Amino acid sequence: MSDLPRPTDAELEILTVLWSRGHSTVRDVHDVISKRRPAQYTTVLKLMQIMAEKGLVSRDEQNRAHVYEAGRPREWTQRQLAGDLLERAFGGSAAEMMVGALGARKASKRELAEIRRLLDKIEEGR
Repeated sequence: MSDLPRPTDAELEILTVLWSRGHSTVRDVHDVISKRRPAQYTTVLKLMQIMAEKGLVSRDEQNRAHVYEAGRPREWTQRQLAGDLLERAFGGSAAEMMVGALGARKASKRELAEIRRLLDKIEEGR
């Protein structure tokens, strides 16, 4: 389970719905996604079935309408994606990744304060 595949963009969209809603049926997930963009129910269903096979979601099959939940917490998946991006795009340099992220979009004072707090916490742990 620790070597789950990196979710695709479509799978990440479904995971985002599951993280925000918690346990959900395919209908629940489809309803949320279709409010943002056109989406076919059968496409969402197939994606969620594939995600269950990959281990990205778990499925409770006790009721007629299967209930899904994310296989890992949001934070775990974010770390997985960040680590992958760090290696692929920034050659493993956390500093270059931070500069790239902060250069891509202006961070608010609150976000910068949170980054400073996290860096201090990391430094204390060393």
